[in-house]
Amino acid sequence: MNKKKTLLLGAHMSVSGGYEQALIRGESIGCTTIQIFTKSNRQWHAKPIEEHDALAFKEALRQSSIKSVIAHASYLINLGSSQKATEEKSVIALIDELERCELLGIKALVLHPGSTGTFTKEEGIKQIGNNLNKALEQTTSSTMILLENMAGQGSAVGSTFEELGLIRHNTHHKKRIGFCFDTCHVFAAGYDISSPDSYNAVWDSFDALIGLEHLKAMHINDSKQKLCSHKDRHEHIGKGHIGLKGFEYLMNDPRLIDIPKILETPKETLEDDLKNLQVLKGLINPHMQNQLEKKEEV
Repeated sequence: MNKKKTLLLGAHMSVSGGYEQALIRGESIGCTTIQIFTKSNRQWHAKPIEEHDALAFKEALRQSSIKSVIAHASYLINLGSSQKATEEKSVIALIDELERCELLGIKALVLHPGSTGTFTKEEGIKQIGNNLNKALEQTTSSTMILLENMAGQGSAVGSTFEELGLIRHNTHHKKRIGFCFDTCHVFAAGYDISSPDSYNAVWDSFDALIGLEHLKAMHINDSKQKLCSHKDRHEHIGKGHIGLKGFEYLMNDPRLIDIPKILETPKETLEDDLKNLQVLKGLINPHMQNQLEKKEEV
């Protein structure tokens, strides 16, 4: 018989009041996947996760309709920094992020690759790879690191598929390195996903340079800025320069059917997330809906 396949679609949720509260918030608007920070995203240090808090989260997840949880690492982490002190703190912070994910049973951690400062891109890419090795070799965590593509502001690394592929190539632990595809960032970096031919060309390039099999999560955001702006400015779905058509292609792409899709659109209340989720669900065509219903056979 056929069992309905769950569409993994959700948003970033606050853990205010306890990690399990993120699950409750997500469920309240129909999320089937969520993203969280396991600590403040703007601070180097955080109090350790207590065992009872981790157990409470894992039990709540077991009973939840949320099927997938990913974490996002602190924005302070910069493995490519030309400042030695920042580089060293970043490696320590990444190890801590991985161990926090392990405690919570979270299998994937999204990470911004870093910025090079006074280094060349080549030097920065090499250092990022070396520091990923250091972090992965100093933790028993099984959590996968998902490198996120960037918009290309300043000296940020990872705005091209070539750069992302090189970082993974330079690591000794390739099975622990995956990727998170951000739609706003990719558009700002110059990859046009707003028309059918260019949309398919972008994914052909991603597959050739990175490999679709290494794509493990997506951030679904429209872009306030134009193509190739190199500015990271997220917008509500269909309200930016990507437009509804780009997201229609994405929501009906059979290659992406199993990939968790996380909103990082502007938000004042959960109602903002709910509206964006409804827009995305409304773009799913009957053929894809049928695929979702029949994909998993038991």
